[in-house]
Amino acid sequence: MRKTDVRTFLRNNAVTIMFVALCLVCMVYSGQSIPYVMYELFGRLSRNAFIVLALIIPIVAGMGINFAITIGAMAAQIACLWVIEWGVSGLPGLLLAAGMSVPIAAFFGFLIGKLLNKMKGQEMIGGLILGYFANGLYQLLFLFIFGNLIPLKAPGLVIKGSVGVANTIDLSTERGFKYALDGLWRVDFGTGLYIVCGVLALATIVSMLLKKSNVKRGAITLVGLAACCGLYQIPAVSGLFAMVQVPMATFLVVGALCLFNLGLMKTRIGQQFRAVGQNRTVANASGINVDRVRVIAIVISTVLASWGQLIFVQNMGSFQTYGAHEQVGLYAGAAILVGGASIRRATNSQALLGCILFHLLFIVAPSAGKNLFGDAAIGEYFRVFISYGVIALALVMHAWSGIQKKKNPAEALRN
Repeated sequence: MRKTDVRTFLRNNAVTIMFVALCLVCMVYSGQSIPYVMYELFGRLSRNAFIVLALIIPIVAGMGINFAITIGAMAAQIACLWVIEWGVSGLPGLLLAAGMSVPIAAFFGFLIGKLLNKMKGQEMIGGLILGYFANGLYQLLFLFIFGNLIPLKAPGLVIKGSVGVANTIDLSTERGFKYALDGLWRVDFGTGLYIVCGVLALATIVSMLLKKSNVKRGAITLVGLAACCGLYQIPAVSGLFAMVQVPMATFLVVGALCLFNLGLMKTRIGQQFRAVGQNRTVANASGINVDRVRVIAIVISTVLASWGQLIFVQNMGSFQTYGAHEQVGLYAGAAILVGGASIRRATNSQALLGCILFHLLFIVAPSAGKNLFGDAAIGEYFRVFISYGVIALALVMHAWSGIQKKKNPAEALRN
């Protein structure tokens, strides 16, 4: 029995285990200091975690990885263009862009959901092709319509001596909103750790008093939080995070999305997502409007992706007008799979773990490639290969799992 459990664990977490091993090897050969790696890692997490979490709902609803989040990113960049044109800067500009992106992304998500309902079982390839198709319309919009049919008067938005939007939109100007969210509240890692542990401890105690959580589990949580704070008192441990400045406002938004995902799954529509994801035929027989539920899942995911792209661009301070959105779906999809998610099941913890491992490899791989082979480009090629490879591996494992369940129906029922 134990051998079976270990075998099942290794099979279900093969991608995650492989990435942990790759990260450790690359860390050793990269020659980079751990404080620098932690500094880079937290910067990447703050700008990428939100958009990875946006993939969870369609996966739960049985639609696989929503590669059409690329279209949500396009909606965010359209909103950014207008905000800069109108000259609304700082946090008001970011909030205005977030508000403007909602109807645009929701409309796009509705159309995507309607189309994906026509191609059940092929949603991921459909979403990928939709992204390429929408990119052509996006290029037409930004190259010909904006700046030509629709004049733009803000400085730096139009290509000099030509028509169309400039190749790079700078958000660090007086019209932009660089660090509008990240700059609201920055603290060192220790302060951020104490704040987060304190909030979690208070929430755990309240939950225990209200008898909404198991006392034993709550006690273990409190001991774990106290241990984290105690470990940070060790100089050798605190030194590892000496360079880290935590954008608390951004991570609070990420935490709010985690709570939203958890809360949504406890509602009626959340239960419908699960039912549709487990078996569309049974869900339809029980009176659930399957097509409507699937459209709602895609709309929510697309809107969340647009907000995730806004968090990304405000952190970067600029974005490539014609290319910033192209790899969003691929990298987010690879990241969530790295954390142990599948194309049928995903959780907040898997999304966050995958984001950590995926971007940790991105940080250390170029330096490791340079030290091992004398060429940093090898590390770059390797991480692109990994991005595609991990998605291919997940699809192969999903197909293999389906074959095994057909061979052994009893095991499928136990799972």
